[in-house]
Amino acid sequence: MPRYLLLSDIHANLTALEAALAAVEGRWDRAVCLGDVVGYGPDPNGVIDRVVSLGVRTIRGNHDKAGSGVESGEDFNPIARAALEWTQHELRPENLRWLRALPAGPLVEDGLVFVHGAVADEDEYIFSIEGAARSLRESTAAITFFGHTHLQGGFLLRNDRVEAFRPSIGKDGGSVAMELDPNARYLINPGSIGQPRDADPRAAFAIADPERQAIEFWRVPYDIEAVQLRMDEAGLPEPLVLRLAFGR
Repeated sequence: MPRYLLLSDIHANLTALEAALAAVEGRWDRAVCLGDVVGYGPDPNGVIDRVVSLGVRTIRGNHDKAGSGVESGEDFNPIARAALEWTQHELRPENLRWLRALPAGPLVEDGLVFVHGAVADEDEYIFSIEGAARSLRESTAAITFFGHTHLQGGFLLRNDRVEAFRPSIGKDGGSVAMELDPNARYLINPGSIGQPRDADPRAAFAIADPERQAIEFWRVPYDIEAVQLRMDEAGLPEPLVLRLAFGR
């Protein structure tokens, strides 16, 4: 069974994506993106080009829908909406078409399920034990991967009890492995490549090895100041520029 590189919430941050890919070169067989390829960041075309060139299986996120005009984005806050309007004007026509054609989850492959938000609602954020329990029971797989929250970690259901977990990765970056209990069901978030929100600004992602029943959670530092400079030059909202350095 292939090893899966799990990307999510890249948010048009090509520098973070390239740092992540360089760190795990040769360690994965297939790649899946759990949505939000664009939004917030300065590199929507560059990120889409890279994702397409790698053959990454990609499902849509809420920013992909709003950034491509599939949905209006009227429920976004003013700062996020300003970034989406910039994104729409920045995208090349072929990349706009690619975004519009992205499928909704769930994606099912090799007995694994991939979604953006919740299993039954791609726009729902899963923060709580209660929300996780619903998706764990609605999923068809023992392991479901989700994004949307920008929080690396997840939930497990064992003996009819749901527990949350968060990996801890040292200040030098790298990975931490977690063995999976064959008697449990999992809801796993690889974290956000381009805009983490767990107080750790490093790019977050994961590698799943279903055959070994193991997940590697990764954190990789990248040149945040270079991304902030491009955001400033693009005229993107200052709060989006500043938050990259704090991982919030």
